[in-house]
Parts: sequence; structure tokens; C-alpha cells
Amino acid sequence: MQRVGIPHGLFYYYYYPLWKTFFSDLGAEVISSSESNRLTLDEGIKFAVDETCLPIKVYFGHVRELCRQNLDYIFIPRLVSVEPKSYICPKFMGIPDMVKAAFDELPPLIDLTIDVSRSDRGLKQDIVRVGSLFTKDKKKIRRAHIHACQENHFCTRLAREGYTRAEAIRLWEGKQVNSFLTGDLNIGVLGHGYSLYDQFISMNLIGRLRKMGCNTFFPESLEREAVENEAATIPKRVFWTLGRKIVGSALYMDKCTAIDGIIYLACFGCGPDSLIGEIIERKVRNKPFMMLTIDEHSGEGGLVTRLEAFCDMLRRRRMRGEGNLSAYG
Repeated sequence: MQRVGIPHGLFYYYYYPLWKTFFSDLGAEVISSSESNRLTLDEGIKFAVDETCLPIKVYFGHVRELCRQNLDYIFIPRLVSVEPKSYICPKFMGIPDMVKAAFDELPPLIDLTIDVSRSDRGLKQDIVRVGSLFTKDKKKIRRAHIHACQENHFCTRLAREGYTRAEAIRLWEGKQVNSFLTGDLNIGVLGHGYSLYDQFISMNLIGRLRKMGCNTFFPESLEREAVENEAATIPKRVFWTLGRKIVGSALYMDKCTAIDGIIYLACFGCGPDSLIGEIIERKVRNKPFMMLTIDEHSGEGGLVTRLEAFCDMLRRRRMRGEGNLSAYG
């Protein structure tokens, strides 16, 4: 049985169920790296160039961990576009090349190009090409891909129910997920999923908010059509897929009477984050908004202090009947 490694980072939180199902149905054993931790980051910093953002540095650490495994392949897709007329951050396009240049002892890469900006025809051909590494039966490859999409759609439905993408994956794998108590505050939490749902990168932002008595809402739990409609109100269309969803979610939450405040988790050195954060700061007028910027040097003490102050401010605002005031007083 051939063994395929999948790094536990970046778009892992969006597509891991899809690719694990696909390779498993073709008879391969899928090995994932462990959850991110300090060692993962330290290893990634050694191999990634300084200009890369924190999530990519962590991703390199996951690749380093998989290099120590006895693997036949490592799956590192070349992400260009996951939906028509929209794109992913340009750095993601070059990750397979950066990994090849950074690591000497590297198992063969499965370099699948995902670009459906104009058509999915090339992707379908690439899927057959990748599947042929494990079987020559094209019908089996197509069935495996259909099944994989169904499994990933199941996780998407779980995310719509209020679970994070990481929690949805754990439920999909049959693991237990800690139930969270109903709080007195409703907080919209925004950010790129590969930062927000990674407990190490986000310093367990979501878990801390829940312990502070907050109900958390994410872009994936909102109605997609409503989010797209809000994003369309921006004069110039945001052509980054995740960035557009974050902007649309922020504008939707700003109008939602049930939401008390909005938090945006950004990574230092991320170009899209700096632009999207600026747009949200200018457009959100009805709800208190806080932007948290993190990097490899961020400490938990400062994060906890800011979260506690933000929650206290929201509760005082509610008690004093200041809900009619703008987010800027």
C-alpha cells in the first residue's frame, strides 16, 4: 500500500476530507502531520524565506515533519483558483516550487494544479493524472473523486451549523468535539481559515472567546448568497476568494442585530489581510470592531488582555443602552 502525506496546514481545513477520501478510495494510506505547535513553527522558520507569512512558515514545518515519515508521496497542490473569476493568494501558487527548493530529502511531490478561474476542464484531467499513480482504472478514479466531493460537502454542512472547519473535520473522522456553552455575547470572528482555525496560529482565539461567554459566528456559518450580495456592494470587486468572503461576512454582520461585535484575525506580512482589514475598518459602522494582528513573536498575554477588554466594553455598552451609538462613539 502506497503512503501519501498531507501537511496539516493552509487549505487542509477546507479540503482535507476531500483529498483523504480520494486517496483512500484509490487504495492509498493517508498520513497527516500532527496539529501545529511551537516545534512546527521553529522547523518551518528554518526552511521558509523571511518574507513569507506565518501560515506558510507553519506549513513548511508540517512538510518537514512529513519528510521524516516513510512516505511514497507528499500531496502539495498548486492553488490558483477554487472558483470562477476569483483567485487565491499568489504565494500559494509557488508553494510546490518553494518546497522543492527548500528541502533536500523530500519524497516525490504530487503537484496538482487547481485552477477553475475559467474552466474546471484542466482540473479534471489533472485528477485523472494523479489518480493514475495508484490505479489505471479511470472509472474508479472518477468515482473516488465524486465520493470525495460528497464527503467534503458533508463537512461544509457541519460548518454551516456553527462548527469551525477544524471541528467539522474531527466530527467527520468520528472524534468527539467539546460542546460549548451558550454565552451572553455574539461575536463575529473573521480571518483566513488556515489562520483562524489553527489553534496554535490563532492562539486558540475561538476557544478563549467561548470561555469568556461569547457565541462565535464565522463566514462559513452565514448564508452564502447574503455574504456575496454584501461583498458586491464594494465599488471594486475583491478578486481574492477568501478576502471577498471576509468582507461580505463583515458587512453582513455589521447589519445583523444579533451580532454584538466583530473581531478580525490578521497575520503580519499578509498583503491581502492588510488590504481587507482596511476595507472592513472603513465600512463597519454599526458594530464595535477589533483587528488582531499576529506573527511568530506574538504573545498570549497581550491577546487575552485585548479580548477581555473588548468583551467588557460590549457588556458595558449593552448595560448602558449605548447600542444606538456607532462603533466609534
